Amino acid sequence: MTETQAEPTLVLDKPTAPPARSVLSDVLRAPIQARTWKELAFLITAFVLGCLAVCYLFFGFGGGLYASIFLVGIPLLALVLLGGRVWGRIYRALCHHLLGTPVEAPPAFTPQRGLFGFLKSAFTDRASWRAMLFLLAQFVLGVVIGYLVLVTVAVVVFIAISPIPWALFDPVNIDENGVERHSLMQFGSFYVDTWPRVLLISALGIVCCFALPWLVRGVCHLHRLLTVWLLAATVRDRQLVELRASRRAAVEDAAATLRRVERDLHDGTQARLVTIAMALGRAEERIAAGGDATDLIADAHASSKEALTELRELVRGIHPPALELGLAPALETLTARSAVPVELRVHLPQRPSPAIEAIAYFSVAELLTNVVKHAHADRAWVSVLPDSVRTIAVTVRDNGIGGVLPPAEGARAAGSGLAGLAARARAVDGTLTVHSPTGGPTVVTILLPKGDPQ
Repeated sequence: MTETQAEPTLVLDKPTAPPARSVLSDVLRAPIQARTWKELAFLITAFVLGCLAVCYLFFGFGGGLYASIFLVGIPLLALVLLGGRVWGRIYRALCHHLLGTPVEAPPAFTPQRGLFGFLKSAFTDRASWRAMLFLLAQFVLGVVIGYLVLVTVAVVVFIAISPIPWALFDPVNIDENGVERHSLMQFGSFYVDTWPRVLLISALGIVCCFALPWLVRGVCHLHRLLTVWLLAATVRDRQLVELRASRRAAVEDAAATLRRVERDLHDGTQARLVTIAMALGRAEERIAAGGDATDLIADAHASSKEALTELRELVRGIHPPALELGLAPALETLTARSAVPVELRVHLPQRPSPAIEAIAYFSVAELLTNVVKHAHADRAWVSVLPDSVRTIAVTVRDNGIGGVLPPAEGARAAGSGLAGLAARARAVDGTLTVHSPTGGPTVVTILLPKGDPQ
């Protein structure tokens, strides 16, 4: 029986402008919002750090270049360059805590052995060079532009509160005619020396105070872009981390498989072979004494059959013989032995590589075992279909109770469970996703490349 669902209708709403009341509310609340004060604190901190960074670059690289005449400066230059990573860590923390933008750190510095290996690693470290470029950009954005913005903020705030110092401190200016004026400020020949003029200028300053947060936010947005562009992990860095994690997962999976094979051989087949050898030894002694050893030989024969069965199961756990015929026949054999009825659908116009077939087979076997043990399901569905030109989708679905948690990113549980399946998939540049709401159904999808990863 095939279930059919009505095709959902997609309704696109026309974009509407935000209500004028909402915009006005945002403008009025901006000066007192915590975000504004955090971003202003970021600009002040960035200005101070920018001044220190300029000194760091000047004295660090200048001193290193001067000392390089005596060869001592070369390691010094390497250390100054690697110091950019420390600066990057500081700015990423500021961006996270004050601007509310977490920035993924690049991979840690891994030097090669020896002095020359360390120097080569330092001078070819891309993260350090990008941090140096960031510090140079901070001279413009953090120091120059930051100074202009901070001065603008100070002037506008001073103008907004100008009636207070004008009334308290009695400032006096002398105009070009030598006349004393009770004025706190002047604009050309226009002196702010009366209450109407003071209040007018103050009102203009208050209005500008509501525009300042947007100036601060604009400059902080440039800081965000610069930090993400130069201090965050690049796509290449992420691929390198994933490659190392995949390599570690593959090594751990291989080690777990070897330990399992060794344990099965030691505890199962080896013990049974020892039993056979002892039975045959007693039979030989009994025959030499003129007795009947038929029962001992029969026991040895039965034990040898059981040993062969265990060896077949062990070989099937390493590489199922059915995979020699292809993934579809192997999965047919696997699902036929499942304790839960399984509906299988396999459509692969092009046969994947042997390694991908093995991963798909063992993934389905692990997922069906989970269905039997934990899902409380009475039916399961397995499909292996092309997802794109270069990938296949292995999907296992059941009608159980659901509530399965997806594996944590980078979890180290190679060889078993969803974390092990995810690690095994990542080892070949694949992915594993889990959709399992409480009450079911549970759908686990594994995307694998058709061929071995390059």
